[in-house]
Amino acid sequence: MIQVHRLSKRFYLPGGDSLLAVDDLSFEVSAGEVYGLLGPNGAGKTTTLRMILGLLTPTSGQAAIAGFASSDSPDEVKRRVGWVPANAGLYQTLSVGEFLLFFADLYGTSRQEAKAELKHLANLLRFDDFLHQRCNTLSTGQRQRVNLARALIHRPPVMLLDEPTLGLDVISSQVVREYIQHLRDQGKAVILTTHHLDEAERICGRFGLLHRGRLVIEGTLTQLRESTGCPTLVEMFLKLSEVGPALRNDLAHAGVASVETAIQAAGCQSSRSKRGD
Repeated sequence: MIQVHRLSKRFYLPGGDSLLAVDDLSFEVSAGEVYGLLGPNGAGKTTTLRMILGLLTPTSGQAAIAGFASSDSPDEVKRRVGWVPANAGLYQTLSVGEFLLFFADLYGTSRQEAKAELKHLANLLRFDDFLHQRCNTLSTGQRQRVNLARALIHRPPVMLLDEPTLGLDVISSQVVREYIQHLRDQGKAVILTTHHLDEAERICGRFGLLHRGRLVIEGTLTQLRESTGCPTLVEMFLKLSEVGPALRNDLAHAGVASVETAIQAAGCQSSRSKRGD
């Protein structure tokens, strides 16, 4: 459903310098799969999502949704994607219901279908009580629920979620987790970025760990544990961000023979080493 092939993005800065934000990135996400795209600030996560959606033109490589290339067919891609950015605004003078029906209309959804979906989403995301309130009266958690509904109102097969629990309390975060589980059960292809790694462990089926724009490691949690010898994503995140393949050249210059050696030195032994093989 989602294909990313050798995607790169270089930003050119004043004075002739440049910043390589995404570097030769490739991965795929299937229908019914939640893929955790993880990494520290500045790793290239949001830039990647914006290129997948067609909001940014890649320097090289290609992203595609259901066979439509983001750079060649951005409108077709946007029809098939629900996008939840980290900080999205609402139309302050509209009620929640008016706001969501307005976006349904933008996507070409019939009034009857939109009202049916609005009722379903209000129940799913628990905003029945403030459906008729103006958006400028909503709390942070309420606003995020509305943004999640906006991304689903046209029933897209693909969802891109960029830090959807940012700034939310425990109850609102639980609503978001239930929402993501609902997306998976509905057979949607989902990419999730988050800094809440314990949350990602519970939600995502596969993970890609980014460091300086490159994919350091990818796989299921079991596969990542086997590869790194680290039991949790937090430990993997900390160790691989320092010693992963993205920094292999740095390690070589420092006289470190292999990534495995560096991981062991950092405190996470590979499963091979633990077995004594």
